Amino acid sequence: MRQYTEAMRKEAKRLLAEGSVQVVIGFAEGTLPMRAAPFFARKPEDAERLIWGPFCENNLARYLREYKGKKAAIVAKGCDTRSIVALMAEHQLPRDQVYIIGVPCEGMIDRRIVARRVPGEVLAAREEGAELEVEGQDFALRLPRSEVLYRSCSACLHPNPVLSDVLLGEPVELWSQDPYVYVREVENKSPEERAAYFSAEASRCIRCYACRQACPMCYCEECFVDHTSPRWIESGVTPAGLQGWQIGRAYHLTGRCVDCGACERACPEEIDLVYLNGKLNKDLRELYGFETGVKLDELPPLAVFLPDEGPDFGI
Repeated sequence: MRQYTEAMRKEAKRLLAEGSVQVVIGFAEGTLPMRAAPFFARKPEDAERLIWGPFCENNLARYLREYKGKKAAIVAKGCDTRSIVALMAEHQLPRDQVYIIGVPCEGMIDRRIVARRVPGEVLAAREEGAELEVEGQDFALRLPRSEVLYRSCSACLHPNPVLSDVLLGEPVELWSQDPYVYVREVENKSPEERAAYFSAEASRCIRCYACRQACPMCYCEECFVDHTSPRWIESGVTPAGLQGWQIGRAYHLTGRCVDCGACERACPEEIDLVYLNGKLNKDLRELYGFETGVKLDELPPLAVFLPDEGPDFGI
C-alpha cells in the first residue's frame, strides 16, 4: 500500500499547489496502533502527512457536506465513492465541486477482532502480504488478513471506486459473492429467535448517536429523535425508545445505506447495525433490483413517486 501513499501525496500536492481545490480530505497516522485518523490537507506541505493502509476505515464522504460551496478533493475507496454518488443523487453535493482520488481497497482490518486473537496489548501492526504482523510486549505473531477484516469488507461487492477523477493503482479483484451473508444468518432464525436477537442487540444501545455521526447519509439538520414537537419516539434509554431509534434509523436509510459499516465501527457497544441496514438493502435489491450509490441519476425506490403508480401506492 506504500505505492498508494506516494501517489496520493503527489496528487494532493499538485491539486493544492495549483489551487484546484481548497482541501484534500484523507488519512494521517493515528496516535495508537491500528488507527488512522481523518486528515484535512490545506497546504501542499500538508500532503506529506497523508497515508493509505489497512486501518483507513472511516467513510470520509461524511465530511464533504461541510465543504459545500468549496472545491474539495477526497481520498475514497469503493464504499466512500458509493456514498458520494448517493449524496450527489440526492442533490447534496454538486459533481463539479468534488475531486475524487479513487483508491482500490483490499478491505480494512477490524482491530477488535485482532485484539481478541492476541495475548496482550498490540504495540505495532503492519501488513505483510496476505498476513497481518502483530507485535506486543511479549509476543509477535501473524494473522491471515482474510480472517481479521471488518464484516462489511468481507461482504463488499465494490472494492474499487465506482466514480473517480483519478484512480491510484490497478483495480483489485472482487473477493465476495454474497453481500448479505450476515443477513441470511439472522434470517435463518425462527421469528421468535429473530425478535429475541433484535431485542438483545437494541438493549445494549446507550443512545450516544455515534452511528448517526459516522454515517454520510445522516445529514438532516435536525434528526427525528431530536424533535420535541411532535416527539416521534421515547427519548429515554427504555426498551421502546431504544428499539424505536434502531428501527427508525434503519428505515430512514433504506435504499440509501451503502453497507460501509461506518455505523457499526463507531458504535462503542458493537451493536449489530450492519444486519439492520443490510436486511432492508437486501429487500430492496430483491424487490426492485436497486443498489445504492452506483448510478448518479438513480434515486432510492422509496424516495420516488411516479404519477402512474395509482391510488394504492403506499397502502
